[in-house]
This record gives sequence, C-alpha cells and structure tokens, in this order.
Amino acid sequence: MSARKIGLLIGLAFALLITACAPLPPQPTPTKPSSGDIIPVRSGKPYRSPANVPETNLQALIEGNTAFALDLYQYLRGEEGNLFYSPYSITLALTMTYAGAAGQTAEAMAQTLHFTLPPEQLHPALNALNQRLTTPPTPPNPEEPPFELHIANALWGQKDEPFRSAFLDLLAENYNAGMQTLDFPADPEGARQRINAWVAEQTRDKIRDLLQPGDITSRTRLVLTNAIYFKAAWRYPFKPEDTREGDFTLLNGQKVRVPMMHLNKELAYAEGEDYQAAALPYAGGDYEMVVLVPTTGQFKAFEQTLTPQRLNEILTRLEPTQLDLTLPRFTYDARLSLKSALEAMGMKIAFDPDRADFTAMSEYPGLFIGNVVHKGFVAVDEAGTEAAAATAVIMERTSMPARSATLRVDRPFIFLIRDRQSQSILFIGRVLRP
Repeated sequence: MSARKIGLLIGLAFALLITACAPLPPQPTPTKPSSGDIIPVRSGKPYRSPANVPETNLQALIEGNTAFALDLYQYLRGEEGNLFYSPYSITLALTMTYAGAAGQTAEAMAQTLHFTLPPEQLHPALNALNQRLTTPPTPPNPEEPPFELHIANALWGQKDEPFRSAFLDLLAENYNAGMQTLDFPADPEGARQRINAWVAEQTRDKIRDLLQPGDITSRTRLVLTNAIYFKAAWRYPFKPEDTREGDFTLLNGQKVRVPMMHLNKELAYAEGEDYQAAALPYAGGDYEMVVLVPTTGQFKAFEQTLTPQRLNEILTRLEPTQLDLTLPRFTYDARLSLKSALEAMGMKIAFDPDRADFTAMSEYPGLFIGNVVHKGFVAVDEAGTEAAAATAVIMERTSMPARSATLRVDRPFIFLIRDRQSQSILFIGRVLRP
C-alpha cells in the first residue's frame, strides 16, 4: 500500500468497524462571531512548499502514525456506540503542541505518538506528507470526479502571552499555521465561538461545536487546532435502485432494519479465520476505504488483536476478487475527549500542571495541556464518502504565584504621579518628614 493512502485510510477504516445510526437532524448554521477584536500574528517565515524530504523519513513517520492510530483505538474501543475519529488530525494537532514541549514532557509525547525522527526531521516530514496527501494525481483522470482533501491548521493565543518566535516560526514553515490572538480571560465564550466558527468553515460546516461550553476558560492561553475535510466519489458507485432495507445484527444479537447498498464488482478482498476484508477505491485519487468485518461472535477478540502488524498482514492479503458486496448506508458524528486516553498511553506529564514543560512555546512557565478534544463526521452513501474531523489542543496555565515581599514606608521616600499611557511624569516629590 502506498504512503499516500495510509494517513486517512486508518481513520476511515475504523469508521466501519462499528456500524451506523440514523442520519442526524438538521442543525442551524453557526453564526460567525465578529473578528474585529482578533489580531492576526504571523511569523515572518514563509511556508515551505514544496517540502522535499528523504523517502525513508516519510516511511518512518507513516509507520509511527499508524502505530499511534491503533494504540489510540485500543484505548477508545471501550466507548459506547459508534466510533469515528481521524488519527491524522489528532497527530497534526499534537505534533504542533510537541513543537513547544521540552525535557521529559517532549520525551513522553514523542514516545506516545511513536515519533522516531528527531524534531528537525519530524516536522518537515509531516509537512511533506501533508503536501503529498493533498496533491491530486498527475495527470488527473478526466472521466472520474476529483476527490477533495483539505487540511488546515491554526493557533489561537492569548493576546499578551510572550510566545517564542522559534515556536511560531516552526509552525509557520511546516504547518502553514498562523496565530490569531484572543482574550480568553476577558471573553472565554466569545473565543470558543470564534474557534468553532473557523472549524465549521474549514470542514464545510460538517464539524460544529467542536468546543463545548466550559472547554475554554479564563485559564486558557493557547488553542492549537487542526481541521480536515475529505469528499470522494466511489470509482464503482452503488446504484440507488439496488438499495434495500435489510437486517443488521447488533453485538447483542438484536436485529435492526437499515438501508443496505449492493454492488457486484471486482474488488480487492481477503478473508481469514476471524474476518473478511474488502477495499473500495475512490475515483480521482489514490484513496480507498478498507472494510474490516470480524466473524460473528469475534468482534471484541478481533479488536484486541488489531495491531500494526495484524493490519499490515490483512492489507497485504487483499487481492482482486469478484465480490458481491452489501454495505449499510450511514451518517453519524462522534465527539471525544482524549485526555484520559492520552494520559494512559504515556502522556500524563503533559497534562500535569506541576510537571508539564512547554517552555519552548512561551517565555512564561506553567503551561500544560488542559484537554484534547476531537470530533469526527462521516457519511457513506451510494455516491461516495464525505468525512471531516477537527482536533483542538487546549493549553492552560495555573495561576503563577505572586512574588512575596514586605515594604514598611518608615523612612524618607520619593514619590511621583504619572500618566501610564504616555509615561509622562506629572508630579514628583520627596517626603523627608511626613
């Protein structure tokens, strides 16, 4: 399987490990808050495009990303109901955060995220992978509809926070991420609405309300966001007239009626003692959806064995087969708080106000990750697939202790009265004897 497919393939494949619910009811379009008080802050460094890195670096990055994706799945599979997320979006947001980490915090994040490249190679490699994923095939096939893949990153920082220029430069060069300054203590709700509006815009309005009330507080100092949007038509579309209501058996044995699509086509297929698998190619790009279907009664056991090695074994066994495929049509979204999972996976220090070290991010100490929130959306029908996801890493600061001092004005002193804005001294005096 090519490197280009891997990043999004893992997230899309997991969407089908657990089946769908009914389409969501329509929701009102979010109102975009006024941006009159937003001050964009951009590094003077240009975005690096094209980003040329050794192929070995790309392969090391992709292998690490896959390992993180499957590790995270093992911690999230205990969630009730449907599950859908983009490990690639989460990786991007956390890697931008990693750029501001230092010491043991950076070491813990690198281990959890399965980074094997040093930072000076890691960030350019991720930039190169982004560019590869979003570049259409050359030449494009005029007979197939083009796929859409949009990836965007942004920073939202406290207006008076002394962020380090090296941190901002790195994110500008490798993630095309500029910073917009907000005043979190003065208006946390307005900041939340502004960030949510950006996410909705970048995901074609598919991810709404990524940040819930209470996610942004007066302690927030920085929010690092990633948004990803994917839309592609099937290379071999399902015919709507072939869709019929059919039984879908839940894990508890209960049967429910859902719309079932049907296709008889030569597709990549594999099977083993405890699974069947198929790959459905998309038109206009080098993407596919891989469906992993555990044998009846083996779902939980199959989940537990889904390691990078097992997944690779399944993918390498796919071969062209005349396949009679029945697939449910579905639409749903899912929101996740990733703090507990990431702590359990080895990143606990990054969430610890007393131990986290993000001094490469800001000149002020005390920053730590308050939470990592993620939301995914997926719709699969006869025409193709639409998917979107967004991730926000919320950085907070504990109240810095005030300096302790004692002053007894029990001796002669000098005083002055000045205008703080212009720093003009209006009066000056001396008291030798009160």
